[in-house]
Amino acid sequence: MDKIANAFKGKKANIGYIVAGYPSLEYSKEFLNLLDDSVLDIIEIGIPYSDPLADGKLIANAAFQACHNGVNTTKVFDMLKGVKTSKALVFLVYYNIILAYGEDKFLRQSLECGISGILVPDMPYEESCEFALKCQQYGISLIRLIAPTSTKRSKEILSGSSGFIYAVGSLGVTGGEQSSLDRLKDMIEFIKDNTNLPVAIGFGVKNASDVKKVKEYADGAIIGTKIVEITSKFDPQTAHQKIKELFE
Repeated sequence: MDKIANAFKGKKANIGYIVAGYPSLEYSKEFLNLLDDSVLDIIEIGIPYSDPLADGKLIANAAFQACHNGVNTTKVFDMLKGVKTSKALVFLVYYNIILAYGEDKFLRQSLECGISGILVPDMPYEESCEFALKCQQYGISLIRLIAPTSTKRSKEILSGSSGFIYAVGSLGVTGGEQSSLDRLKDMIEFIKDNTNLPVAIGFGVKNASDVKKVKEYADGAIIGTKIVEITSKFDPQTAHQKIKELFE
């Protein structure tokens, strides 16, 4: 968890997202091993899933291709054993994957592979208390998502959060259009009034202009779809150079 805190220490965090095993497991391994020299402070690693409900077409297609190539949870863990980085690694994973693998086994393997936090986009807060306790026991942050439509449940969600708060900047799936600036500002103000955790905005953050706007009132910016697109076109070294342009 310290790596997540360090990512926000004295600065606004740059957070990226990749699909593990896309375009290949070797690519993902090389990309992650270059993190220490990159602009990214935290990287979210998506474990490929056949029904990624929160993801737009581009990320869903990347996950489908990785699954088609035989990438699974065990192979992702094996790949991560060959990764060395001082940056924070966070899983973005659908709960069925964790359930099928076994909660304790999944968390134990995550800890052994240097995972600092977990995002589970399809796990409602009301059904997550037992899993949250297990994450706490393993020293892994359970990072919560808060959307503009979460207002009635936000205080409860925030009370059970750790690491950082993932503020959803657009309604719908990843890669969509960002909500209005005023609505996002109101949401961030509410979150900050009810937690001391840093707040980062994702969904709808696509370029340097979006990053600049988001960082005016949030503690970090998250880019997912655009980074997955970049990884489909460039080698890992060049991809990091292109990603740097997104955050400058």
